[in-house]
Amino acid sequence: MRYDTRLMAIHDVGRESTVRVILQRVSEARVRVAGQTVGEIELGWLALVGIAPNDTPKDLRWMAEKIAQLRCFPDDDGKMNRSVLDVNGSVLAISNFTLYAEATKGRRPSFLGAARPEVAAPLFEQFLNELRLFGLPVQSGVFGAEMHVELVNDGPITIPLDSPTA
Repeated sequence: MRYDTRLMAIHDVGRESTVRVILQRVSEARVRVAGQTVGEIELGWLALVGIAPNDTPKDLRWMAEKIAQLRCFPDDDGKMNRSVLDVNGSVLAISNFTLYAEATKGRRPSFLGAARPEVAAPLFEQFLNELRLFGLPVQSGVFGAEMHVELVNDGPITIPLDSPTA
């Protein structure tokens, strides 16, 4: 296992990587590629998903369960007590290697912490399938494409998540 000391500051000791997700509670969101809408949801989560080189199926399952069961949607009293499942919401997942940007030095970020596309693409597809196993309607962008994401952040509620390290 190769360690890049420049990246150690952003990773927990003992493991180089975690699945990284930025969740935004949305009342609506869509993603377009070349002017065409390829994914669209109403109430639910917009999930920007970063995959690192050492991420495992266990990490993907953990993250999918966390997203499905995280109670950040309001109940009848306005308290964040309901999950996306409880409110019959959806997930729009967008692959996003830039979540692993390292920009402490220089003027251009390094993305060495992100998995290479040939590793990340199948893991991202597996992540989408893990979400679907919870019965969630899931839409996504196109892996590796130039995407334009539109959203209405509800709250605003924005939550960064990293899967636990082994």
